[in-house]
Amino acid sequence: MLAGLPADPVILLGVINTKLRDFYPSLEALCDDMQIDGRELADRLGMIDYAYDPGRNQFV
Repeated sequence: MLAGLPADPVILLGVINTKLRDFYPSLEALCDDMQIDGRELADRLGMIDYAYDPGRNQFV
């Protein structure tokens, strides 16, 4: 569940990439800390053709 995060995938993309850049070393760390489902997050951002790139630590 992505409670507390924007439902719109474009806005969600900006929020998540900002959090990854500023606060978290990995997607796993973000999901653990925020208690969100990483698969659901990836699926939601996949709707707008974005996927997580661990080397860049962002959705691209």
